[in-house]
Amino acid sequence: MAREDLSQNQLSWRVRAADFLSLERNVTVASSAVFLLGLGEELWKKFLPKYMEALGAGAPTVGLFGTAEDFFDAIYQYPGGWLADRWGRRRAFLFFIALASVGYTVYLFSPSWPFVFVGLAFAMAWHSMASPAIFSVIGDALPKERRAMGFTVQSLVKRVPMIISPVIGGALIARLGVTRGVHIGLCATLVLAVLTALLVLTINIRTSAAEGVNIGGVWRSFHSALKRLLISDIFIRTCEGLADIFVILYVTNVLHISVAFFGTLIAIQISTSIIVYLPASRIADRIGRKPFVIATFICFSLYPLAVALSSGFASLIFAFIIGGLREIGEPSRKAMIVDFAEPTLRARTVGLYYLVRSLAITPAAAIGGLLWKLTPQTPFFTASVIGLIGTVVFAITVEERYAS
Repeated sequence: MAREDLSQNQLSWRVRAADFLSLERNVTVASSAVFLLGLGEELWKKFLPKYMEALGAGAPTVGLFGTAEDFFDAIYQYPGGWLADRWGRRRAFLFFIALASVGYTVYLFSPSWPFVFVGLAFAMAWHSMASPAIFSVIGDALPKERRAMGFTVQSLVKRVPMIISPVIGGALIARLGVTRGVHIGLCATLVLAVLTALLVLTINIRTSAAEGVNIGGVWRSFHSALKRLLISDIFIRTCEGLADIFVILYVTNVLHISVAFFGTLIAIQISTSIIVYLPASRIADRIGRKPFVIATFICFSLYPLAVALSSGFASLIFAFIIGGLREIGEPSRKAMIVDFAEPTLRARTVGLYYLVRSLAITPAAAIGGLLWKLTPQTPFFTASVIGLIGTVVFAITVEERYAS
């Protein structure tokens, strides 16, 4: 009898925990897929600029790579949403994993830096094409009042590999060199891609997509508050695009911090994000989402400034903690996007939002590369100013009643 009571208590605890964390089955599977593939990608993703350097690329080329990344992120979002609505979430996920695996293979066998651009065209399929499908699974499976928590859990699961993998990747590079270290990480990613595809086969969501609605019709379905959020988001992501890809170069080339220690800084950044996610999400459900989105935008603005003002590892720890706090309101912002989307246009709405945002910020990294040629600090200072403008735009234009 005591054993039965214990078993029921354990089951009850699991049910309550699943309910608290909004762990609906399909959301759990999609989040697990993000975790598995992220576990491989993060072994080498942060080190790609150094990999390109090893293949003969200079800072302007690295900046151009960042611009190409933003460009593919832009043009893949809406097709990814269209496929997710048209084919269904599971079939679309499998297609995106297959395309990304081609990109990982090209990275692996690249004899010089131009081939990395070819690999990027395929590898971005998971990051960009799959994004509207992931958003839509959460929107499909959870009611409005639980979506922020759904995005919180998905973001937490996504960032756990960002703590573990960069440390392992940095250690591999420190021991074996940039090229061999990245190659081992890519081989591991290809294995994990197969496991992710097997997991995705268990997704089971039935959706009804609106037929005959073109991209113009999707844009007309946008709520006015969603358009204002988009404008402010463009400023914030321009801030990010100007500086983020150069952070590893600034840390290693200007401040002369080792790649292995850079991996530790990334772990500190992501750990900070994980620590604040759950409490921020719970409080946002009670007091509204706007203060947390503003806090996120402020941290986006201060992060590049903090990096540029750093003088060594100790001050970089403070900067990367600010970088981690950039995520404090991200689940709230993502929930706002899904809330505003028409259910029959959900994946396409998310795709179009990110298409417009990413197209708008596409030149940012290339401009950052040119600003780097003036002084390495210039792209970071410029980014901070643009981020603060975006923060003010959001605070003034998006009303609280639309951010709750």
